[in-house]
Amino acid sequence: MDQDASLASLVTLVVPCLNEEPYIEACIRSLLAQDYPKDRLEILVVDGMSSDATREILARITEEDARVRVIDNPERIQAAGLNEGIRASKGEIIVRADVHAEYNHDFVSQCVLVLAETGASNVGGAARPRARSFFQRALAAALESPLAIGNSKYRQADAEGFVDTVFPGAFPRRVFVQAGLFDRKAITNEDAEINQRIHAAGGKVYLSRRIVVHYYPRESLGALARQYFKYGKGRARTLWKHGKFLTVRPALPFFALAGGVGLLLTSHLQPFTPFAFGGYALGTLAEAVRVGRKLGHAAIPVVWSIFPVLHASHGAGFAVGLVQYALKPDWGPIEYLDDLSSSDATGTASPSINLNGAGMAAR
Repeated sequence: MDQDASLASLVTLVVPCLNEEPYIEACIRSLLAQDYPKDRLEILVVDGMSSDATREILARITEEDARVRVIDNPERIQAAGLNEGIRASKGEIIVRADVHAEYNHDFVSQCVLVLAETGASNVGGAARPRARSFFQRALAAALESPLAIGNSKYRQADAEGFVDTVFPGAFPRRVFVQAGLFDRKAITNEDAEINQRIHAAGGKVYLSRRIVVHYYPRESLGALARQYFKYGKGRARTLWKHGKFLTVRPALPFFALAGGVGLLLTSHLQPFTPFAFGGYALGTLAEAVRVGRKLGHAAIPVVWSIFPVLHASHGAGFAVGLVQYALKPDWGPIEYLDDLSSSDATGTASPSINLNGAGMAAR
């Protein structure tokens, strides 16, 4: 398929949000400023009944540009909102867009082109942090380290190739017909969970350095701890649901935390506990100096404090999730999109595009 034909595809951007007053306008403006053909783009903002000024901001934007529509998400869960947006979409390509992010002017174009070039079932870029505050700058530095992210490809801006997951995700419509929609009850990890189903169905996920999006990380240690605790619970839920991970990486913080607790509980029986904790402290300090010194000496202790927060909160969340979802699993049957064909606003047939990757199995 040539480039002109690819860029004729109707694209729907689905943007879930809830109480995003500080970020929503910058996000939507960056999506409206895309270089993709304006008549081939729609933006569906799925709002979880925000109680701040988010709705007022969106009302103003929808009056200015008819490409933006607002859909209610009374369940207030991001994954459920994504599904509502997908069901209401017209596009043959559906792109997820997160509010705590800003998008390069060619973000949509590159998503469409990379889908066509690779035949992947989902494409995206690296999660590139952007900072507004001192703490966010320190956190962005920490996230550059393999100690923080476990050498995950989708955190590496220069990475390219087939991977297990990407940020934020662009899908041919057929993926949601064949592999299913997002797990609507997943509080977190819904992106990795659907990618796991895509892989299981024979599809592929591709990470491209040409797809550029920057996101804003959490603004305090407490917010970061709560976020990663939820991430850990979500990872455990996915493990129970599917019985496996694509890689062992999501469970590493849990193993480390369990090992640390085990050492503490057996300190009276063995001499290794102080050496293990001392080694961890020295190792994370050395890494904090390496990645944090570019921000100045004041950033190093902040970066150093971030590592144990990431590890302990994710590990603890994973442990809680293992117990919670073993006792009370909350997932049901996979929901599927019933309609493969997109409804083009012009009434003409959408171009025929084979973006089915390795040939995803029909349900």
